[in-house]
Amino acid sequence: MNIVDWILFTLLALCVCYLLLYAIASKFYRAPRFPEARTFRRFAVFFPAYKEDRVIATSVRSFLEQDYPREMFDIIVISDQMQPATNEELRSLPIRLLIADYQDSSKAKALTMAVDSISREHYDIIAILDADNLTSPDFLAEVNRAFDSGVRCIQAHRTGKNMDTSISMLDGISEEINNGIFRSGHNVLGLSAALSGSGMAFEADWFRTNVRLLETAGEDKELEVLLLQQRIHTTYLPQIPIYDEKTQKEEAIGNQRKRWIAAQFGILRSSFVHLPRAIAQGNIDYCDKIVQWMLPPRLIQLASVFGLTLVFTIIGACLSFQGTGHEWTIAIKWWILSAAQIAAMTLPIPGHLFNKQLGKALMRIPILAFTTIGNLFKLKGAYKKFIHTEHGEEEGEKEKHHH
Repeated sequence: MNIVDWILFTLLALCVCYLLLYAIASKFYRAPRFPEARTFRRFAVFFPAYKEDRVIATSVRSFLEQDYPREMFDIIVISDQMQPATNEELRSLPIRLLIADYQDSSKAKALTMAVDSISREHYDIIAILDADNLTSPDFLAEVNRAFDSGVRCIQAHRTGKNMDTSISMLDGISEEINNGIFRSGHNVLGLSAALSGSGMAFEADWFRTNVRLLETAGEDKELEVLLLQQRIHTTYLPQIPIYDEKTQKEEAIGNQRKRWIAAQFGILRSSFVHLPRAIAQGNIDYCDKIVQWMLPPRLIQLASVFGLTLVFTIIGACLSFQGTGHEWTIAIKWWILSAAQIAAMTLPIPGHLFNKQLGKALMRIPILAFTTIGNLFKLKGAYKKFIHTEHGEEEGEKEKHHH
C-alpha cells in the first residue's frame, strides 16, 4: 500500500507542480505595450463559419467597426452549411464570402480555402476569429503595433461574453485559467503562449505556407507544433479582448472537451517522436509543450487529487484505529497536494469572477468530471473528426436558475 501511495502521489504531484509554477508566474505578468506603428500593415481576417447562422452576421458587423484604415483589411467569411438567407445577408456587407461544400467539414479546410482565395494578393498579417467572436475596435491597431515591434505571432485574450449560467461560468473560468497558466505564465518565463483557436494573428507568408500542413480537428495545436519547431515565439496580448460565447449545455461542453482531449492526445502521439531532436537542439519551448500535453485533463486531475486524498484519509484513519495511532499521517501529504491543486486552479482567475454565481457553478464540477472521464473511452476517431460546438443558443434553451 505504501508503494502504491507514493507512486500515485509522485505522479500527481508532478502534474500539480507544473500547473502551480505557471499559475504563480502568471501573477507577475505585465501586458506588453508597444509604441505606435510606423506603418499600417494589410490584414486578411478569416471567419470560418460552420452552421453559425445565429451569430456570424453580428460578429462581422461588429468587426467592420475597427478603428483601422478600411482599405487596409479585408474580412473573409468561409460559409459552410449555412442557410441561403444568412449568405444573402453576408453578401450585403462589404466583405468576401466563400461558400464551402465539403464532404467532411473542418476548420483546417476552411482556412486553406481562405488562403487559396487570396493567393494573388499581398497581405502582411492573417488574423483568425471564430464566428461567435466579438472584439474591441482597436484589435487590428494593437496587433499592428505588436508586429511593427518584431512580434511574429500573437494570441489575444479570449474571455467569456455570456457568463449567465453555471455551465457557461465554468467554461469561462476554465478559459481564464488557461490564459494564466498556458499564456501569461509561460510568457513570463520566456516561453511561447499557447494558441486557443481564435483571436490569433500570424505573418501572412508563414501562414500561407504552413496552413496546408494542417490535417486534424486540432488545427491550433498543429499550428503550435509548427511554430515551436521553427522557433517562432507566440506573444500573449491580454489587452485585446476576444469575447467568446461560452457553452451553456452539459452535453455541448462534454462534446467540446471530448474534441479537446482527442486533439491533445493525438498531437502528443505525432509530436513525441520529435522530442529527442528538440532536446538535442535545446528547444526548451518544444519540450515544455510535450510535457504540457502529457498532463491529464484538469477536471480528471482535480478529481484524482481530491478523490485519492479522501481515499488515503479514510485508509489512514482505519490504520490509526487499528495500530499505533500515527498511521493517519499517511494523508498529510495528500492534503498538502490538494491545497496546491486549489492554488493552481484559483490563482489565474480574475478577481471579479469570485462571486456567488461561482459558488453555484462549482457544484457542477463533479458531474462534468465524470463526463470528462467517460469521454476518455469515446476518443476513437475524434482526433480526425470535426465536432461542432453550437453557438447562439436561444433564451428558452438556457439553463434555468433554481433558488
